[in-house]
Amino acid sequence: MLVKICGLRRLEDIEYANILKPDYIGFIFALNKTRTITPKFASLLKAKLNKDIKAVGVFRNNDISLIKEVLDLNIIDLIQLHGDEDDDYLLEVRRLTNLPIIKAYRDSKYADYLLFDNPDPGKGITFDWNSINTNKPYFLAGGLNINNLDDALKLNPYCIDVSTGVETDGYKDFNKMKEFIRRCRNE
Repeated sequence: MLVKICGLRRLEDIEYANILKPDYIGFIFALNKTRTITPKFASLLKAKLNKDIKAVGVFRNNDISLIKEVLDLNIIDLIQLHGDEDDDYLLEVRRLTNLPIIKAYRDSKYADYLLFDNPDPGKGITFDWNSINTNKPYFLAGGLNINNLDDALKLNPYCIDVSTGVETDGYKDFNKMKEFIRRCRNE
């Protein structure tokens, strides 16, 4: 199972990722979020990230100019749109790049992947998994942790996406990340 650890914002987080080797990590550029980082700091973190780990840029109703800035700095390998972005917005992003696009909540002909998450992300709250209905590969997020991971894996998503569930006191916890990744990969 592929694993994404989202909300990395410290050098220690990158060190943890380099040791544990999730498939993806997420840098949050969405406005007014606890884990938001600047493009400049994300660039510094990306330079220290193992080249085999793909970086996802998480945006939520941001101005397209911020996405362009992040793209110009060559920080990310995928774009995650986590807000109310419509097809016109996605088409505008598609014109900027050929990077894969992950769209939360609704399908779009311009999205390569879907993401199912709680509508108020980053709070560690799960949602009704019975509402998942797609043939497109999808990332599963929203309140995932060691306690509900086995049930989440039964849904057979493309990738398991966790943030709060591998934190202690609001910061990434190496041991929680290690156990989460181990269980996802059945190691």
